[in-house]
Amino acid sequence: MTLALERILWKLFGFSRRLLQVEWCHPSESILLFTLVPRLRKAPSVFLLGQRQGLSAMPEIEASVRDSDLFSPPSDVRGMRELDRTAFKKTVSIPVLKARKEVVNRLMRALRRVALQRPGIKRVMEDPQDEDSRLIMLDPYRMLTADSFDKAELGALKELDVSPQLSHYNLELTYENFKSEEILKAVLPEGQDVTSGFSRVGHIAHLNLRDHQLPFKQLIGQVMVDKNPGITSAVNKTSNIDSTYRNFQMEVLCGEENMLTKVRENNYTYEFDFSKVYWNPRLSTEHGRITELLNPGDVLFDVFAGVGPFAIPAARKNCTVFANDLNPESHKWLLHNCKLNKVDQKVKVFNMDGKDFIQGPVREELTLRLGLSAEAKPSVHIVMNLPAKAIEFLSVFRSLLDGQPCSTELLPTVHCYCFSKDSNPAKDVRQQAEAVLGVSLETSSSVHLVRNVAPNKEMLCITFQIPTATLYRNQGLSLQNDQEPPLKRQKMGDPFSGEPQIASDS
Repeated sequence: MTLALERILWKLFGFSRRLLQVEWCHPSESILLFTLVPRLRKAPSVFLLGQRQGLSAMPEIEASVRDSDLFSPPSDVRGMRELDRTAFKKTVSIPVLKARKEVVNRLMRALRRVALQRPGIKRVMEDPQDEDSRLIMLDPYRMLTADSFDKAELGALKELDVSPQLSHYNLELTYENFKSEEILKAVLPEGQDVTSGFSRVGHIAHLNLRDHQLPFKQLIGQVMVDKNPGITSAVNKTSNIDSTYRNFQMEVLCGEENMLTKVRENNYTYEFDFSKVYWNPRLSTEHGRITELLNPGDVLFDVFAGVGPFAIPAARKNCTVFANDLNPESHKWLLHNCKLNKVDQKVKVFNMDGKDFIQGPVREELTLRLGLSAEAKPSVHIVMNLPAKAIEFLSVFRSLLDGQPCSTELLPTVHCYCFSKDSNPAKDVRQQAEAVLGVSLETSSSVHLVRNVAPNKEMLCITFQIPTATLYRNQGLSLQNDQEPPLKRQKMGDPFSGEPQIASDS
């Protein structure tokens, strides 16, 4: 190639004569320069030579001109509504390294950084031209030339007497070799959000599809089942959680209709009917955090216990637990899970409205325990995990107890969950709690950020000891029960959606 031609190529296409060099190519399969140039410009990372054998030398291609869509499914799957797995076939060119078969295992350990990692693809294959050799597939985005090996990798190649010269191999990709997000990105309309994540509840993939994804819902469900081992059912929530019992309407998109499932969380096992109770796997860290705050012998009142993710770990920690839920199904599975985890003798289970639970069992137990001798008094914790409504239930603690107040250090500690869309969410939830309790919590509370629920919406937990002036009747700042605002019947909506949750009258 003349110097003049090299300058023309550099000016027009941004590469030089060096980029067109190859080590070998069968004469009958040579490619004319004028055919080669546009192919390099369009998709240099799939520059193919030697197609008869499926293997050729690897040209030196710069990173700036690589094909970013190498592992994208074929473009003609765009808009597909019914999954056709056969439409996802595609041939790509992959860099490969030739090595003697007896050194492959040792070599693979050294090449973990650059080895190809794709679903369902073996990274080592037989060499069609040499039965004593193997071909190691490499990541085309990491391996452009022999210079792409780092110092340690080159050292391993030299030690094992393996040439760093790269060739490339024509690899056929099928549906099994694409990731779920790659499939959905290729199928859904361009520029729209792609759903590749979901909440896993045992064998169930729980999705919350947006409106623009609904025309593709069956396909999305099938992809979730196909691409996630152990998932045999995909469901989509079809309505907000707004019923009395915190369950929600769902549609099975793909797989079995069975909603009876088993989950493991923080080394505990829970079984339940997902269509009839509420469960959120994103709260496992928070369940563990509260458990860590408890000491053996403490007392825990779980006002909205669900199927037991706070109550059961506390009981296993030798705490005395009183667990309540209004939903008969949650109550049933709470009893079941207590037996399943061998803590049924340590948990007293109730099926009551949250307000009735506080004014009944909680009040009775507090009166009893706070009247014991000082050395016999354990710490008392009250968990209120109903973020969309729990703060309103704090009013039930006003003037809850009669008699002589206990010492400040023995007052119950409340962990109350709530939502905030405020720019200062911690201050917002503290002010919400103060408004209901009628006292300041500025110096006597802490706020923990649990998780981001939606854009500009946070789930938080405010922790504080119930002030004496609030808890005990006739303590100056407390209000009489007949002055308290009434609570309506508990309509426990989705505690993570902000939907209305109504508490029942006593």
